[in-house]
Amino acid sequence: MADPSGKSEDITIIESVSGWEFPDFKELKAYQDLFYFLVWRDIKVLYAQTILGFAWAILNPLIQIIIFSIIFGKVAKLPSDGIPYVLFSTVAIIPWTYMAEAMNVSSQSLVSGQNMLGKVYFPRLVYPLTPVLAKLVDFSISLLLLVAVMIYYQVAPTWNLIYLPLLIVLMMTVPAGIGLWLSALAIRYRDVKFAMPFVIRMLIYSAPILYTSSSIPEDYRFLYSLNPIVAVVEGYRACLLGLPMPWEYIFPGAAVAIVLLFFGTIYFRKMERVFVDVI
Repeated sequence: MADPSGKSEDITIIESVSGWEFPDFKELKAYQDLFYFLVWRDIKVLYAQTILGFAWAILNPLIQIIIFSIIFGKVAKLPSDGIPYVLFSTVAIIPWTYMAEAMNVSSQSLVSGQNMLGKVYFPRLVYPLTPVLAKLVDFSISLLLLVAVMIYYQVAPTWNLIYLPLLIVLMMTVPAGIGLWLSALAIRYRDVKFAMPFVIRMLIYSAPILYTSSSIPEDYRFLYSLNPIVAVVEGYRACLLGLPMPWEYIFPGAAVAIVLLFFGTIYFRKMERVFVDVI
């Protein structure tokens, strides 16, 4: 289309989605600068006007590790397959803390960003994915705690470490998939906000964070392996501690995580047309 001066200009036509449709990731790429800005904003806002700043990224999992090690390691004396319980819990709590925080923030991303939601158009998919990337900063800092514990217990890295990038991607896929579902639901059902703390508290017991997978009866292990959090936790332990890679947990868990992400993206896209009306 041409303006009075004779110059052509681009016009974006926004149409509602009438059925099940997969998002246009080219559009998401076109708004990558905004994506970067929102991620950076979340990082800065999180520690704005705090005394300890990024130290909270270490203190949060550290306090959990101390409490769990005392209660479940010393008092309850839960088995840890011969691994010192502090090391056993640290390797699990670091990725778990990332997933729990990313899921919680992602589930409320549309509600917390409602002021911007109805004023300007950009791919709404940016909202639930922003915390998944922003929380990687906390995760990276908390790895310093994990390295310190491994050095203390004289755990040397093995060739299993080559699987770490794949496990990080899997770790990100879990909150991304769940966040897409819950953020779309939270727009219509505000109960999600109140249910999330309870759900996260329950999820920590659904994976081998405080106990070992070997304590699960054989008859239930395949069903147990469908939990993608199990794949992440067991994968991290094997990768960092040099244990045999538990593919029997990783493959089923990864498949479920991919399914959650795929259908979560489609569901989010379908519900996108009612976001502004409902909010």
